Amino acid sequence: MSYSSPSPASSPSSSGRLRERAGALTARRLGTTARVAGLLVVALLTIGPVLWTVSTSLRSPAESFDLPPKILPTGGTLAAYRQVFDQLDVWLLALNSALVTGLIAIGQMITAGLGGYAFARLDFRFKRPLFGLVLATMMVPVQVTIVPVFLILKGMGLTDTLLALIVPAVPTAFGTFLMRQYFLTMPKELGEAAMIDGAGPWRVFRSVYAPLATPGLAIVGVLAFNYHWNEFFRPLILETSNQNFTMPLGLVSLQGNLGTGSISVVLAGVVLSMIPAVAVFVVGQRPLREGITSSGLKG
Repeated sequence: MSYSSPSPASSPSSSGRLRERAGALTARRLGTTARVAGLLVVALLTIGPVLWTVSTSLRSPAESFDLPPKILPTGGTLAAYRQVFDQLDVWLLALNSALVTGLIAIGQMITAGLGGYAFARLDFRFKRPLFGLVLATMMVPVQVTIVPVFLILKGMGLTDTLLALIVPAVPTAFGTFLMRQYFLTMPKELGEAAMIDGAGPWRVFRSVYAPLATPGLAIVGVLAFNYHWNEFFRPLILETSNQNFTMPLGLVSLQGNLGTGSISVVLAGVVLSMIPAVAVFVVGQRPLREGITSSGLKG
């Protein structure tokens, strides 16, 4: 009589391992499903208002007041966009906004790069207290400083000019902090090797560190452009002439007297104002992502 030993597949230990693997696989699938569902909800909450804005801008003025509101317009029309161009000088508003935000973005990239490099790599007296003072300015809202800024600009004769929006916004505390953290992640040996070859501090910054800091500077530029393109408060205070209005300030007139304007026309103007900001974000998305992933919070 011969006895055959149980096969490994039918052994209790092997069956237990198979059940553990099946359970782990099921748990991973459930976790993946939960993450995808969560991302879909967040994406819907983020993109939903934008899609609703675009949908409403394609409605007729009468249809925009329907209750309950419809998700999609019954008959898409571009009449609201034509009314925006009829009521506003859209090209002048876009030119003013592009000039202001473009110069601010370039100026902040320059000042943030120089300031961040100085606080990260140069040694000078009172460096830490000065850096703390720079960070402290981030806690002061613009509404608190708008009156003294207005008085200074008035004394300089810059009120009701585009320079009134550009000059005060060029220094950036957040950009300086961001670039300081970015430069701290770079090895000191690069600058030391350049100094051994006879390069001075300016040459080290311009030829060694600045090219490596391009992703970080892209973050500063993209964030500055998107923020100041949508800025409303400072232009409202500092600009009084229609020829100096920026896009957000000009769109207010679409609301009409006491808000009697067409919702479709107002949202059509909003859609037009979003296009440049979205285009800048799409173009700068890659350096923005690289800058965020490669920068650190080294103290």
